[in-house]
Amino acid sequence: MLWRRGVRRIRGVEFARYGNKRLLLDVYMPSAPAVGPRPTLVQIHGGGWIAGSRLEQGIPLLNHMAAHGWVCFNADYRLSPRATFPDHLIDVKRAIAWVREHAEEYGADPDFVCITGGSAGGHLIALAALTDDDPSLQPGFEEADTSVAAAVPFYGLYDLTDSEQVQYPELREWVFERYVLKVAYADAPESYEAASPRHRVHADAPPFLVIHGDRDSLVPVEEARAFVRELRAVSTSPVFYAELAGAEHAFDIGPSVRTARVVETIERFLATMHEQARDGAPLHPDRLGSARPTPSGGDPWT
Repeated sequence: MLWRRGVRRIRGVEFARYGNKRLLLDVYMPSAPAVGPRPTLVQIHGGGWIAGSRLEQGIPLLNHMAAHGWVCFNADYRLSPRATFPDHLIDVKRAIAWVREHAEEYGADPDFVCITGGSAGGHLIALAALTDDDPSLQPGFEEADTSVAAAVPFYGLYDLTDSEQVQYPELREWVFERYVLKVAYADAPESYEAASPRHRVHADAPPFLVIHGDRDSLVPVEEARAFVRELRAVSTSPVFYAELAGAEHAFDIGPSVRTARVVETIERFLATMHEQARDGAPLHPDRLGSARPTPSGGDPWT
């Protein structure tokens, strides 16, 4: 899963620069020549908005997707404490805009760009998918198209205001207030709402597949359930939810049977969305095939 035959990797491509700070991405693509534009995936790493990089996250998924004919981009972004939110989100949007602008160079389809990410990356990609119409989050590239065809966040944080009161208090005090937003919630609750995917849901949201483990000890599963509930209440696009029995946070970092099954499911979901976009075919859960994660209860696809 950390290497696949028939996959070509291009390391360290610069997509943005801030002074001496270069933001890089890696490209995963089929080594065989393309007969036409290939569907495109952007991956965003986690790490609490403070750590992490493209070098150790998303690798099994990107190898699998590239082996199935996708062109994938694994992008870094500025990290706190040097970066202050929404710097992180702006960089994710810059990556999407860069991928769309340079798609032809890699045989990618600029008209079908999807996005995935876990943990802090899950938060950022969900927020990016829900705010493509907000020019304030695209300083200097306001006219760029940063919309996505589908979003797959896994074990993400979706409500920085903690409406469900399930988060550890230390998360707000030690991460958001000190290092990421750098403002107290009591002084600027509107900033926390604006940074929360749950408070940004709308009818024109793209299709979502939300994945979370029911044993997540860092981001409680109630966080994902509430986000899915709010998104389903307003979105006209499909919203699928897979809750994994016994899965912890960051379950997919290393190769495992569970990682393989989740990777296969993501590929089938995104492939189905691509087929739907291409042919106008209706989306139905059965078309995702048998590679469904084991839910903790109930049908995760309805």
